[in-house]
Amino acid sequence: MSDAVLVALIGLAGSGLGSVLGILVSSKLTQYRLEQLEKKVEVHNQVIDRVYKLEERTEVQEEKIRVANHRIGDLERQAEA
Repeated sequence: MSDAVLVALIGLAGSGLGSVLGILVSSKLTQYRLEQLEKKVEVHNQVIDRVYKLEERTEVQEEKIRVANHRIGDLERQAEA
């Protein structure tokens, strides 16, 4: 086997190995970034759920305030009469 063929085969093996390792590293990095994004989305979804619960509580409290104000108004009208 000539020196040129040997050098070409070594270069081919090095290029192939480098490509495979590059793909593996890139894949691991992509997987890591996806996991980090999933964590952020989960935190965001928890915040959204908490906001919905707070909005529901606020609506209930506002309705209670409206009822209390109506009762106070009725009592004030009765006291004036």
